[in-house]
Amino acid sequence: MITVNGDPMEWREGMTIADILKIRNYIFRMIAVQVNGELVKRVAYDKTVVPDGADVQVIHMISGG
Repeated sequence: MITVNGDPMEWREGMTIADILKIRNYIFRMIAVQVNGELVKRVAYDKTVVPDGADVQVIHMISGG
């Protein structure tokens, strides 16, 4: 089990950040992702495996004036 933005989510072996974004339907263009407090670069979303018990934060960046 992991937490994503404070909500529990089933974990599976080999789950990546890209998998989480797809499952949770996060389609925002501008997001930032932290796993256990560590910022992960967008280019690494497909390769970054999320460990069981992780705290994942997906932050939607909003721009405007």
